[in-house]
Amino acid sequence: MALRSVVPVLLSLSTVLAFGQPAKPSAKPAPIVQPGAPGKAPKTLSPAAATRRTAKVAEADVTFMQGMIHHHAQAVEMVDLLRTRGERKDLLAFGERITISQSDEIQFMKDWLAERGKPAAPAHDHAAHMGAMPLMPGMLTAEQMSALAKAKGAEFDRLFLTGMIQHHIGALVMVEDLFNIPGAGQDPVLYDFATDIDNTQRAEIEIMRRMLKESR
Repeated sequence: MALRSVVPVLLSLSTVLAFGQPAKPSAKPAPIVQPGAPGKAPKTLSPAAATRRTAKVAEADVTFMQGMIHHHAQAVEMVDLLRTRGERKDLLAFGERITISQSDEIQFMKDWLAERGKPAAPAHDHAAHMGAMPLMPGMLTAEQMSALAKAKGAEFDRLFLTGMIQHHIGALVMVEDLFNIPGAGQDPVLYDFATDIDNTQRAEIEIMRRMLKESR
């Protein structure tokens, strides 16, 4: 009798233990959301895409910084011309703010690259060694820079404003292109920096458009 009474108890206990086991975690991982470029919706990435920060993705971040150094350097060069060839005092003051901020950003980008063991210009790019990296989006061509260097007074101011607006719009394109690469731009420091470039240059474009309208 004792043995027969124990068996049902053991069976009941085993049933409770079996059903009381915690559920196994789902094999399907949660979706991973990649922040979008400023003004753009975030993207949902597959786990494979999110974890695949391969050399290609790392290269996209590095290429962005190297290209933006080259891009900023031309803006500084344009302001150098403004100092001796421009006419408007308000434009000169505005240009000085551009060159101060972009010179600081150039140093920041060089430091970011150096911390990651990367050069300020593509090491494999022969043109970079010769000081002639390809033009980034919005950069003035050699012909445009030559025309700017030859102009003076009101004509210079007009060319400077139209050229710098074009230049700033190119920077926005570079930021958007970066964030369009799945997984790129996710370094927190780089993300904040690229977003700040986008916000700042959008605001400066509006200022320059007003200046250009006033000069007509």
